[in-house]
Amino acid sequence: MTKLFLSLHVLVAVVAVGPVTVAAGMFPPALRRAHRVSGDVPGDRDALATLRTLHRICRVYATVGIGVPVFGFATASSLGVLGDGWLIASISLTAAAAAVLALLILPAQSRELAALGDATADPDPRVPGRLSMLTGVFNLLWATVTVLMIIRPGSTTGV
Repeated sequence: MTKLFLSLHVLVAVVAVGPVTVAAGMFPPALRRAHRVSGDVPGDRDALATLRTLHRICRVYATVGIGVPVFGFATASSLGVLGDGWLIASISLTAAAAAVLALLILPAQSRELAALGDATADPDPRVPGRLSMLTGVFNLLWATVTVLMIIRPGSTTGV
């Protein structure tokens, strides 16, 4: 069962976290373009459609990403490493990444989509930079978790 859980854990991590990472990273530059375009042509459908698609990718794959810790806990339990420090650190960093995505990135994306849809709203030029920073933090947290999963201090693999 351990091999099955580990395979599912890695597969869901690649399939779910990868698209969120890419789409969240593409959102701020697309938002900058939408802000520039909306100054000339209010309500540009292409810019808004791109942002909506990127936001939907982030939302859907964030939901699918719930499988990462589910299969991770199953794997850790079957390996008997639930109390290991590297795993506890990974769990904490994963929770932090999930919080950044769910509490900061996704709501900010939603607010910007709503503001772009409102012809009377004046876009805040600082938001794309903030979203870029938050996405960078999210990506750094996931990169750290990935490194911890590979290195696993105290691992018996010798790697």
